[in-house]
Amino acid sequence: MPKRQVTSERLPRPSGHFSQATITEARGRLLFISGMLAKGPDGRLVGIGDIAAQTRQVCENLKAAVEAAGGTLDDICRVDVYVRNMEHFDRIHEVRRAYFTGVPPASTMVEVTKMTSPDALIEISAIAVLP
Repeated sequence: MPKRQVTSERLPRPSGHFSQATITEARGRLLFISGMLAKGPDGRLVGIGDIAAQTRQVCENLKAAVEAAGGTLDDICRVDVYVRNMEHFDRIHEVRRAYFTGVPPASTMVEVTKMTSPDALIEISAIAVLP
């Protein structure tokens, strides 16, 4: 059973690119991806001051992690997003639409005051169910 979106008339429509809930068959392997910052392979933060560039790099990092485990971004069922400025919500979701092109994952987004890197604007962790 592929991942699918769960909807209900009793729930408000998502305000961004995410599902209120996703369901998938529990067979397979669970992949827990640690929080990813916008660091390139060299360990340097990219896109300082640019939320779109940082979101793209974070999504590329998620993609690399899930592919290394034998999956795709479509296998990600949930993301937790930590941002320094909630005003970036629309720009973040614009980038997410380019990466999560199938059923979007369930998601939580919260604003935080600090991250492990003072120039980081976004961090995303994820859970995937791999075949």
